[in-house]
Amino acid sequence: MAVHPVTIVGEPVLHRRAAEVEAFDDELRALIADMFETMDKANGVGLAAPQIGVGLRIFVYGMANDDGVPPRGVLVNPTLVTSKISGADPDPEEESEGCLSVPGEAYPLKRAEWVKVTGFDGDGKPVEFEATGWFARCMQHEYDHLDGKLYVDRLNARQGRKAKKAVKAHGWGVPGLTWLPGVDPDPFGH
Repeated sequence: MAVHPVTIVGEPVLHRRAAEVEAFDDELRALIADMFETMDKANGVGLAAPQIGVGLRIFVYGMANDDGVPPRGVLVNPTLVTSKISGADPDPEEESEGCLSVPGEAYPLKRAEWVKVTGFDGDGKPVEFEATGWFARCMQHEYDHLDGKLYVDRLNARQGRKAKKAVKAHGWGVPGLTWLPGVDPDPFGH
C-alpha cells in the first residue's frame, strides 16, 4: 500500500468524466488499498480515484452513518439516484463542504437528503444501499468527482465567486499541483 499525492483543482483528470472499470483484478484491489490509505492519511471521509490522478470510476469512503451501511467501503462503477434538492440557500453552519482537492477551503452547498447507490465492490460483487443526511452528501460529493465535477462547480453564484477568488489567490486552477497527505501539513488542521 502507498499514499498518493492528492491532485488540486485545475488538474485535468479532476475535470473530465472518469472511465468505467473493466477488470476486477489484483491491480484494482491494490489501487483501492492505496486509496483507503491515502484517504486515511488525509483525514478524509471519501476519496475518488481522479483525486489521486487515476481517471477511473472508483471511490472509497469512511464515514459512520445511521443507514445500516458499513462505515468503510468502496464503490466501483457506481450509479446514484437522488431525492430532489431544495432550492433554498444553503445554511453556512450546517451545510458547508470541503474537498481534499480544494484543500483548506469550505463552502455551503445544498445537496439531496437521500440517495440510492448501486455499484460493485473491489471483487465485482454488486453493492446497493440507501444513504441519508451527511452520508448522502458524501456519496454525492464523491460521485461528482467521477463525472468531472468538484463541489465548487455546484455552488450558488455568491459562494462560487468566493471559491473562484480563493482558487486564484492560492495559485490553483492549473495542472501539476498536488499535496501529499502525511508529509505536507493537513490543510484542514486535523
